[in-house]
Amino acid sequence: MEEDLKAKILNSIAADQPEMLEFTKDLIAIATENPPGAFYKPCVDAIRRKLSEIGLECQTIAVPNHSSTGEAGRFPRYCLLSSYGTGTRTVYFHGHYDVVPAARLEQFQPYLEGSHLFGRGSSDMKSGLAAMIYAVKALRTANIALHGTIGLIFVPDEETGRLLGTKYLADIGMLGKNGIGMLMPEPTSGVIWNANRGAISLRITVKGKPAHVGLQYEGMNAFEKMLPVANALLDLKQKVEATVTTYRIRPEAARRSILMLGGRSEGGNNFNLVPGAFSFTVDRRINPEEDFEVEKRRLLTLLD
Repeated sequence: MEEDLKAKILNSIAADQPEMLEFTKDLIAIATENPPGAFYKPCVDAIRRKLSEIGLECQTIAVPNHSSTGEAGRFPRYCLLSSYGTGTRTVYFHGHYDVVPAARLEQFQPYLEGSHLFGRGSSDMKSGLAAMIYAVKALRTANIALHGTIGLIFVPDEETGRLLGTKYLADIGMLGKNGIGMLMPEPTSGVIWNANRGAISLRITVKGKPAHVGLQYEGMNAFEKMLPVANALLDLKQKVEATVTTYRIRPEAARRSILMLGGRSEGGNNFNLVPGAFSFTVDRRINPEEDFEVEKRRLLTLLD
């Protein structure tokens, strides 16, 4: 009987594969870069239409972001909730539709190369969103009775801390209600991870004094002042990344703690001007055994 159910599900997935591919391409083509989040609404609309096509109702929640500053304050954020089945016991499929900024706009033009689909967000995680939806569609097509509910959650802002996505749903009591488990189709090279890293993100700005290159002696070079700071952090990076989690994660290199420098760096105005300011980011990902406050204090003490 179980093999019969499995065959029905796999047959449904196989039949939907061309449609699933086209839907994933459609999602990739929507430039949901975060920051700034300017094209979140078209993506949410596309997901909502697909859910409606397969017979699922959904709820769109506009996230209040009037207190946010910068780019997040200019563009609305939306969470999308749907479900299949009845009963209170719920297994959640949870995914985010934002992507890290592209290096060039062509990255939002999806293309196939052999059996691989390329494009910004193809792995992280537009294909995961399609998998969530079509997994439920396969269950519906196979007419499989569930002993509970599958909850579908689509959120923004995963790439920038989840404050206006996952955290907001948690704050209003709509994340994981009656949940007995949650599956997140994040790209992990096919490996199931059973733990989650914490994150400490910083932007460090070193200030100087601008001046023309011919009068550089009147200025103060912020880039040069930044180098000792970066070098001190590189020394800390060696110590941090010698720490290895006890969780069984593959490959071995993925078990190390993380300290990444310069994900975003900027400063100066022109080649012939002494830079008056220079900034760079620090992204510290802590393993479950590490203490957030201890590691945060370690970073700030070094900077002090």
